[in-house]
Amino acid sequence: MIVPASSDQQTQIASNIRKWILNSTHRAGSGHPTSSLSAVELMVALFFDGNFRYDIDHPQYANNDRLIFSKGHASPLFYALWCAADAIDEDDLMTYRQFDSVLEGHPTSRFAYTEAATGSLGQGLSIGAGMALAAKYLDQLPYRTYVLIGDSELAEGSQWEAIEIAAHYRLNNLIGILDVNRLGQRGETMEGYHLDVYRRRLDAFGWNTILIPNGHDIGEVSKAYRQAAELTDRPTMIIARTIKGKGVSFLENENGWHGKTLDDDQLAEALRELGEIPDVRGELKEPQRAEFPKIQASDPPSFHYERGEQVATRTAYGNALARLGDSRMDLVALDGEVSNSTRAEFFQEKYPERYFEMFIAEQNMVGTALGMALRGRVPFVSTFAAFLTRAFDQIRMARYSNPNLKFVGSHAGVEIGPDGPSQMGLEDLAMFRTIMDAAILYPCDAVATERCVEQLANSEGIGYLRTTRGKLPVIYDDKEQFPIGGSKTLRESDDDEVTLISAGATLHQCLAAEEELRADGLAVRVIDLYSIQPLDLDTLRVASEETSLLITVEDHFAAGGIGEAVTAALSDQPTPIRSLAVTVRPRSGKTDELFDLEGISKANIVKVVREALATQTEVQVG
Repeated sequence: MIVPASSDQQTQIASNIRKWILNSTHRAGSGHPTSSLSAVELMVALFFDGNFRYDIDHPQYANNDRLIFSKGHASPLFYALWCAADAIDEDDLMTYRQFDSVLEGHPTSRFAYTEAATGSLGQGLSIGAGMALAAKYLDQLPYRTYVLIGDSELAEGSQWEAIEIAAHYRLNNLIGILDVNRLGQRGETMEGYHLDVYRRRLDAFGWNTILIPNGHDIGEVSKAYRQAAELTDRPTMIIARTIKGKGVSFLENENGWHGKTLDDDQLAEALRELGEIPDVRGELKEPQRAEFPKIQASDPPSFHYERGEQVATRTAYGNALARLGDSRMDLVALDGEVSNSTRAEFFQEKYPERYFEMFIAEQNMVGTALGMALRGRVPFVSTFAAFLTRAFDQIRMARYSNPNLKFVGSHAGVEIGPDGPSQMGLEDLAMFRTIMDAAILYPCDAVATERCVEQLANSEGIGYLRTTRGKLPVIYDDKEQFPIGGSKTLRESDDDEVTLISAGATLHQCLAAEEELRADGLAVRVIDLYSIQPLDLDTLRVASEETSLLITVEDHFAAGGIGEAVTAALSDQPTPIRSLAVTVRPRSGKTDELFDLEGISKANIVKVVREALATQTEVQVG
C-alpha cells in the first residue's frame, strides 16, 4: 500500500521540482520557468498527498486519473512532476526542448504521460470535459480528470463554452485548477488577484468553487482536492492565489519574466536561495482496478438506394451513422444544435446514450470530442461546414494528440441556395487539407456517402466528410466501394480530349455537361474525385497523359480546393489544368442561379470545354 508523502517530504519534492524547472529551462535556453513555478504546490498536493490515482507503468490504463495542462507553456513543471514521480529521470529533464527529445516546448503525444497536446490556450478544459463525459456516461468508470488552467487563458471564450457544458452534464468527475498568478505575458491579467470575481462567475455557471487564498499551502490545496472528490452533482473549480516565479525572490510577482530563462549568474543565485535539497521522490496512489467495457465490432447491416432516387448526402450520412451504430459500439456523435439539419438526429434517435448535444459552441464541441477520442471512442462531430472554421485552432491542435476523430460538415457550398453566404461552407476543404494525414471525402450521392462513412469509421486518424443540403440523384450501385484515396472514372473512351474532375454536387453538373458534349461528338472523360485527400494520383496521371486538358469543377473557393490539390499533385506534368470554382461573391438565390453565377453549372462547363477544344483546333490548323 502506498502511503502519501509527509508534509515535509512534499515540501522537499516541491523544492526539487523548482530546481529542475530552473535547470531544464536554463539548459534549453528557452521556456517558461516563472509560469511553472507558480503552480508547483498545486501539483505536488495533487500527486503526492494521495489525491491522484495512477498506474505509472501503464499510462493508458483505463481507470487512471487524468491530468491535462491547459496552460501548456508550464511544461517544465509538467515534466518535472513526472520526474518527481519516478516516471522519468533528471537526465531526461535536461533534454528539454532538444530536437530528439520527447520533452517538447509544449506537451504533445510524443511524451507518454501527455493526455492531450496543449499550448494553444483555452483548450484543456474542453478536452477534460470530453474525458469526464466518457468516464461518467459511456464507460461508467470512477476516474477523475484534472485540468490545470492559467488565469490569462480564462479570457478565452472556449473556456466558458467548456464551463457551461460541464455544468449542463453535471460532470462531478471534472476538477479545474485555476492558477491565479496575476501576471500574463505582458502584464497584469484582466482580473488580477480578484479571486471573488472568478468565483462569482463560476458559481453563476453552476460550478462548485473552492477559494484558496494561498495556493502554496500544500495542506490547504490537498484539502480542496478531497472536498472536490466528494461532490456528486457538479464540477469543481479550485481557485488558488499564487505567485508567479514563486521560490526565487527576484522573480516573484515581477513583470517582464514571462517566457524568459535565467542566465548563469541568475541561476546560481536562484539555486542558492533554494538551498541544499534531498533528492526526494514521491509515489502515486494506485487506481481502483477496472477495465473499459468490452466493445464488440461486427459487420454492419446492408443498405439500399434506387438508382435515380433523389437523396441528400447529409441524409445518407445520418442513415449511415445510425446503421453503423449497431455494429460499432465505440461510435459516438456530437452535434452543434443542428442535428435535424446534419441528420445526426438519426443516430440520436437510435442511440441517445451515445449522442451528446454540444449546442452552438463549436470550439468546445471539437475539444470535447478530442477528449472522448483519447479515451477510446470514435466521435463523429457534425455541424454546418461553415461553422467548423471557427474551431480550426482546436482541429489543428488535435492532430498533435494523434486522435481517431471524424468531422462532418454539411450545407457545403453555394449549393445551399437561399440562406446566403453566412451559411455556405466554402473554405472547409482548404482548412482540412492543411491537417497532416487527414482523410477528406466528398461524396456525390447516397451510396458513396454511406461507403465513405464506413471508411472513416474503420480508419484511424482525423477524417472529414463533406455533405450537401439538397437532394442529389443516386448514380452508384449499392455494392460499389469507395476506399480512401480512390476515385471513380464515370465516363471514359479512347478518344477523350478533355477530363472533367469534380466531386459532390458539381459532379452531376459535369455528367450533364458530358452528355451534351457527347451528343455533339465531343469525347470527355469524367472523374469523381471523392477522395480529396489523399488523392488518386495514378488515375490523375493517366488522365493528364491521355487527354490534352484537365478541368476541375468545385463548389468551393478556388484557394485550397480541388483545383489547387490537383494542380499541386500534377505539378510535374505538362498538361494544362483549368479550375472552375467559386470566384464571385456569393448571394442568396436558387442553386441553379448560383451555379450559373459562379461558372460551375452545366452550361458554363460545356462552354469552357467547347472554347478550349476550338482553341486547340485553331492552334493545330495554324
